[in-house]
Amino acid sequence: MESILAINNLTKKFGRLTAVNNLSFDINKGNVYGILGPNGSGKSTTLGIVLNVVNKSSGDFKWFGGNVSTHEALKKVGAIIERPNFYPYMTAAQNLKLVCKIKGVPYSKINEKLEVVGLQDRKDHKFSSYSLGMKQRLAIASALLNDPEILILDEPTNGLDPQGIHQIRQIIKDIAANGTTILLASHLLDEVEKVCTHVVVLRKGEKLYSGRVDEMISSHGFFELKAEKQEELIDLLRNNTEFKNIKVENDLITAFLNAPMDATTFNKLMFEKGIVLSHLVKRKESLEEQFLQLTDNK
Repeated sequence: MESILAINNLTKKFGRLTAVNNLSFDINKGNVYGILGPNGSGKSTTLGIVLNVVNKSSGDFKWFGGNVSTHEALKKVGAIIERPNFYPYMTAAQNLKLVCKIKGVPYSKINEKLEVVGLQDRKDHKFSSYSLGMKQRLAIASALLNDPEILILDEPTNGLDPQGIHQIRQIIKDIAANGTTILLASHLLDEVEKVCTHVVVLRKGEKLYSGRVDEMISSHGFFELKAEKQEELIDLLRNNTEFKNIKVENDLITAFLNAPMDATTFNKLMFEKGIVLSHLVKRKESLEEQFLQLTDNK
């Protein structure tokens, strides 16, 4: 696959604080990548480094296979890493004309990109009259004016209401469907699960997981269990290598599977051990459950 961005052993230190620690991952053409982690995990710092606004401490990164300089490569990148910053007294179209002049892009791109973000009918309205969601959509239109090969977004739905969140996510999907590679940073598991094909999970600047979202959540699932002989059941589960993690909350036991097993087989196994289950449900792990297991005790 064609490499858009390769990050190798990237580290950034601010004094004693290590914001990014020996980070490596690749971005290939045509996918939607999410950098997922809580605030302070190093997401924005990583984006800042590859966009040349933050200096790295060590390691390196290469755009487009390393065949062009970072300066030239960034001409093929669209990015929004801060809150939209337009002139409030000017219309959307007037603001985008200024961006076209700066980027050396023809004005004909303005209507095309406003159509993509659903703002064509509001192009002659002043920026000051826009809602927060509309401002964010205009920022995306601005970042798309030069037809970038990759669009980079830092927390694209932060502060938006549910309707605004839905609109931005749909726009991201539509842009990706047209072949643009996307890299977004988010602390929202739901966002990554719904929008991204690949995910890099960060915690305190370190990578915990990198790979496809569907592979991360294609585990063997888990059982939710209840039984009168609760302690005996917990002991059995903890001594069974087919289970990797056991959690107990009040009278509900959650047992995560290491290997495939259906509910009927498990129920029979427990019955043979003298344990009658009063509750047995098999579920698939969500990205949230995977994330919590990854970041547990880290």
